[in-house]
This record gives sequence, C-alpha cells and structure tokens, in this order.
Amino acid sequence: MQTQFRRARLPQEIRSLMIFDHKAFSKYPADWFHRDDWQACDSWWMIIEKTKVGCCAFEPHIDFQQDVSEDGRNTPLKGSLYIVTTGILPSFQGQGFGSLLKQWQLTFARRHGFTRVVTNTRQTNSAMLKLNQRFGFTILRTTPDYYEAPLEPTVVMERLL
Repeated sequence: MQTQFRRARLPQEIRSLMIFDHKAFSKYPADWFHRDDWQACDSWWMIIEKTKVGCCAFEPHIDFQQDVSEDGRNTPLKGSLYIVTTGILPSFQGQGFGSLLKQWQLTFARRHGFTRVVTNTRQTNSAMLKLNQRFGFTILRTTPDYYEAPLEPTVVMERLL
C-alpha cells in the first residue's frame, strides 16, 4: 500500500481542505474550519494509493489554551506542537488509518524537535479519545460547553515526547 504524507499547498488547496473537512466532520458543521483557520495552520494530507484519506493540521510552538483563557486565544509555548485537527474520511474509518496518521503525527513532532504534543476533541468522540490514549496521550482537563451544535465539553490531552 503506497502511503504518502504531503504538506497542503496554500493557498491553492484551501478549497480542497475545506471540502475534506466538511466530509470528515459532516456530523458537526459547527466544527468546520474556515478559510482563515486553514491559512493559520501547517496542514498535511495523508494519501493512500493516490486518494486523500486523511488530513491534519498543526500549530507549532503553541499550547492549547483557547478553552480556558479570557481572550479565547492559544499561547506560545516553545517545544509544544498543537494538533488542531485530525480527520479521516468516514468511508475509510475503522481500517487503521487513524492509527497510521497518529503515528505519523508523533514522528513528525519528534523529527522537528518538539517535546510535547497537545490536542483536544469533543468528549463524545470516544474513538479519538481511545486512539490518543493508545498512543500515550493523557487527559489534562475537560472544559464544559466548549463545542457548539451540540453544546458539549472538550477534552484536552497531551503527550510528552
């Protein structure tokens, strides 16, 4: 199986990223990224046999604080890689591609000198919570009412490298 991880070309691929996002997170339109969100991230495609199966986006040297800070912003933190989003198209879920992408994310972080990875997800996203825990992530906190439509908590997790 030919697997490739390729940085998304911005701004040319923003529309493709947005379409992918809508398909991967079709249950939660409130979570869809806008054009500006994609512009702010370092985005990567996971391509299997020439098909874009997965996507993720990072913010380097950032600590996820959006859920607890007064201004709703993330703060700089040298050595910390924030995984902003991880998505696998629904038709490819349950086939091990999430594990492949998660392993690649951690390898990417190590190769680029990060000492910590932080991410967050909906509390009801049990598949992502289990996947992160399987890869050594621990829960830092749960913040109520972070997500909208439906309103629910976010679970913030970290993995020290």
